[in-house]
Amino acid sequence: MRIRWRILACLCLGGLLVWFLADAGAVRDSVAEALALCARSVVPSLFPFLVASSALLALGFGELAAPWLAGLMEPLFRVPGAGSAALVLGLVGGYPIGAKTAADLYRENLVSREEAERLLAFCNNSNPVFLISVLGVGVFGSVRAGVWLWLIHVLSALLTGLVFRGSGKSASRQELTRRPPFRAVSFAEAFTGAVRSSLAGILSVCAFVVFFYVLAQPLTAVGGRLGAVLVAALELFSLTPLLTADAFGFLLAAAAAGWGGLSVLCQTLAVLEGSGLRLRNCFLGKVVQSAFSLLLAALLVGYVLG
Repeated sequence: MRIRWRILACLCLGGLLVWFLADAGAVRDSVAEALALCARSVVPSLFPFLVASSALLALGFGELAAPWLAGLMEPLFRVPGAGSAALVLGLVGGYPIGAKTAADLYRENLVSREEAERLLAFCNNSNPVFLISVLGVGVFGSVRAGVWLWLIHVLSALLTGLVFRGSGKSASRQELTRRPPFRAVSFAEAFTGAVRSSLAGILSVCAFVVFFYVLAQPLTAVGGRLGAVLVAALELFSLTPLLTADAFGFLLAAAAAGWGGLSVLCQTLAVLEGSGLRLRNCFLGKVVQSAFSLLLAALLVGYVLG
């Protein structure tokens, strides 16, 4: 079975290579557009949050938040209070900061593997700037619509966390107390390390955005609602010009933001590299969150756009 998958993957990649060579001009133009998109939107909206989140964790934010938020995180999501760092930073910073924070917490032994993978299911979320400014104002011409998209996104993430709280086992109290204390570094070391690691992270994110932006271009030619849905499965930024300012566009925007696209899953896989954490919960969480987002959007679309 594994050999069959490898053969299929080689055939698909070979087909992509033929397409790239046959339509090199269009591919080059798409890459240029994607790079401009990264410079205009992705890097400004994501890089500062990557630096800030990495520096906060290095300075001991996870350990500091643990006793204060344990009473909320443990009964609701069955993760220790330190997991609140992944939830908060993921909701504020956008993809893939929540996943990166969960992986960092696991590396620092502040959460167990099961708890980190539980966090991956609901802490990897879209940037509020993208939802409010790009989708709300840019597509629907309304800050109000963007705020509602963000609220739907947050609520669907929390509901997803409740769904996944029942999977796996929580670390026992004794196991939690045995974990070694988090050793915070100096501010200078934390900041310089955060900038270096965030640079590598943003380059990885941009690489996936560019690649999937190129892959999405033939799907945009399909046109109509089908084309928009197909693009939404791959990459969020390519979807924006295809969204219509009507009920269908609002539903698709909410569902696509919850899903994130294959591009986001690949970005997440990149930040999890070397951590030992599996992508399974993140993938399933994105499916569940997208479904919750679609349901909530369907309930609210008449009020938001009415």
